[in-house]
Amino acid sequence: MVKYADGRPAGDLTLRTLAMPSDANAAGDIFGGWVMAQMDLACGIRAAERARGRVVTAAVKEMSFAKPMKIGDTLCVYTQIMRIGRTSMTLKVEAWAQRYLQELMEKVTDADFVMVALDGTNRPTPIPPE
Repeated sequence: MVKYADGRPAGDLTLRTLAMPSDANAAGDIFGGWVMAQMDLACGIRAAERARGRVVTAAVKEMSFAKPMKIGDTLCVYTQIMRIGRTSMTLKVEAWAQRYLQELMEKVTDADFVMVALDGTNRPTPIPPE
């Protein structure tokens, strides 16, 4: 059974991936940019499903890292759509580390991502109703 060190994740599990040696510095800490890229991938998946089409990242609001990721940890990214505008949506994204060969899950970071829906000519397009 998984034990959560920092509350419980908010949103839906959207992406899980393993942190590999190529994603780390010499000390074995995973690069923050790699974690952020995985969060962006998860947002792209969730936002494209909701927009029923292509989306791009328009902004990432304030991200700070509370805990490090290490080689072998499983990164679990949770997403939650917080707001839908005419052509954009804001998602709350949380990155959690399931520690290697442990039941412990720790929150690594979170941020708000703003995604914009695009049409076939790369212009913002309205997000369809649910």
